[in-house]
Amino acid sequence: MLIENLIEVTNKQIEKKVPKKYLSKFQTYLEQNRIVIDPLTIFSVNLIAIFILIILLSLVSLILYVNPIYFLITIIPPPSFLILYVMLTSEKRREEIEKSTPDFLRQVSSMLRTGMSFESALIEFTNYGSTSLHTEIKRAILEIKMGKDFDSSLMSIPKRLNSKELNRTFRIVIEGRKSGGGLSDIIDSVAEDLRVINELKRERKSTVMMSVIFLIISAVIATPFTLGMVGVYTSFLTSLGREIELIKTVITAAKAYIIIHSSLVGFIIGMILYGDFKKGLKYSIPLVIVSYTIFYIVSTCGEIFLGVHI
Repeated sequence: MLIENLIEVTNKQIEKKVPKKYLSKFQTYLEQNRIVIDPLTIFSVNLIAIFILIILLSLVSLILYVNPIYFLITIIPPPSFLILYVMLTSEKRREEIEKSTPDFLRQVSSMLRTGMSFESALIEFTNYGSTSLHTEIKRAILEIKMGKDFDSSLMSIPKRLNSKELNRTFRIVIEGRKSGGGLSDIIDSVAEDLRVINELKRERKSTVMMSVIFLIISAVIATPFTLGMVGVYTSFLTSLGREIELIKTVITAAKAYIIIHSSLVGFIIGMILYGDFKKGLKYSIPLVIVSYTIFYIVSTCGEIFLGVHI
């Protein structure tokens, strides 16, 4: 009850401070990814999580004498995990729909051969099943019944999913429907093309997986551990009374390198797997968090693991 009351109070404060157009836009984005959560609640939970993390880190700093500058780090994980969750959910849903679309098109083609109209075939398809694709088709049909143009309603599906393959697929189907002849054959051809594209994507992922694993190991194990040991060495020099400004610069440079290196590795993985630099963001966020955490643990507690007392 205490948490629920706290979230409710925070929701009211956020609603007063944040413009409604931003909340509405964020809610629309969540709905497109089938995340049925009030955006105010998401913001409130993130703020509460950050506040709790700051309190915990304050206690740790008093006990273990941790540098207070790490308070800033507590602000990063909650919103980062939120962004990562939304991106992964969106990506998973898009891939699920792309995989099921060829079967959907074949079913529609079979219905057309029995004499059904294209609209009737879509309605018949939505009567059996509850997958993400069924949900999208139902939404398009509902928009058509409410007066929206048929072509616009159908093309809004790939637009919501941000899928180039589906955009091309539905555009060809719409053009074939306008031409008025051989629509079932056109749909069969498009379904086969999309099936081949999906198969090529799977083969591409399996082919480059060893390279991706090597990059991940480099980002979260090799580089953080190596630079973490540099931190242990600088601590050793400091304990000998050789504290110089260059040592502090080395530690700062190592931290910056860890963040930049992990971010770039994530974007490179996005290029390798999807051919899209921007899709690497969903890999960069966890890589930065994990690699920096390992670096901090090694540089701070490395002497304990090595059995050396500095």
